Parts: sequence; structure tokens; C-alpha cells
Amino acid sequence: MPTLPEQIALIGRRMFERRLTDMAGGNISARDGNTIYISPRYAGSRHHWQLEPEQIISGPVDSDELLENPLFSREGKAHLEIYRTFPDAHAVIHAHPFHVQPFAVAGIPIQPVMEATQKFGTIELIEFAPAHSMDLAQNVVAGLKNKEAHIRKQAGAVLMPRHGIILAGPDLLAVVDALERIDTNAWVILAQRMLNPQGIL
Repeated sequence: MPTLPEQIALIGRRMFERRLTDMAGGNISARDGNTIYISPRYAGSRHHWQLEPEQIISGPVDSDELLENPLFSREGKAHLEIYRTFPDAHAVIHAHPFHVQPFAVAGIPIQPVMEATQKFGTIELIEFAPAHSMDLAQNVVAGLKNKEAHIRKQAGAVLMPRHGIILAGPDLLAVVDALERIDTNAWVILAQRMLNPQGIL
């Protein structure tokens, strides 16, 4: 079984290849006990998600030590807050998926139109707060507070207005699977509207 740093590096590459995130950023983390492993700052813009396991940074969940690390991903504040609030969360992915972004920008929840996404429910929007802020981290936690069962089963997810999506779940493989299902679901909604602009379907 790959180590958590190896999983993060591999999943980052897969996400970038499949347009589940972009050069603008996103971040991937996993928790083992009190230790969090997280992709570094500039994973997208400077490394194009071609990370090696030794580039993954780590630190304790229950202190602010990681916040002092110059390589700590700026949206990592939300990851820390999720782990501190939801004991069943062992993996978090924040991403900018190609087909999800129109919904995040338009402020439209993603309805589960596919059988494969029914278990996630509607992907709702949280209250807006600026990127990288503690307010955004707290809004993410507030949005996930009614999704504990989803977190335990596979993933709880919320849309960050004008920004992207964030998901939390029991392990990285479960969460990245959920991310792609939700992105495909978003594409299906967009494609239906192109195929049937009159809304008959």
C-alpha cells in the first residue's frame, strides 16, 4: 500500500490529468492519527501537480505548527479545521474541477442527477468568504456540519462560491472517486441543457 505522501502525489497527478483541478491551485491532504500530510503551496502554479512524495509536508493536526511553514498551502486552514471538527474525516481534497466551476461561480447547487451521485445529496454552496481566510475555513466547516454521514460513507462536499469545491471523507481513494463523480454529474447537467435548451428533458 502506498504511503500517504505517495498517494497524495499520485492523486494530484491524476486530478490534473483529468481536469479535476488546475494550475491555479487546490490542495490534497490526509490524516494519520495526529499527523496531517498535505500538498505544498504552489503545487499547481509552479509544479503543475508533478509532485514527488518528499515534497509533501506534514505536521500535527492539533497545533498551528503547519501555519508557520512557508510551504503550507494557503487553503490548508480549511483542511485543519475539518480534521479538528470531524473525527471521521481522514482525507480532504480542495479542487477546481472543470465542470464544477460554472456552478461555483453562478451560485447554483449541483443536484445529484446520476445514480452514482445520489449518495452525496445536493452539493450546496457555503457562505462566501475570501480565499485563504480563516472565515472561509469556518464557513466550510459550517457547511459540512450536516454531512457527517456522507463523510463517514464516502465524502461530504460543499461548493466554495466563486472558488471551487472541497470534500472530506474516510480516505483519499474514496474522496477522489467522489470528486470525479460530482464533476461528471456537473457535466451531465450542463450537457442536458445544451441538448435540450427548452427544458423538456
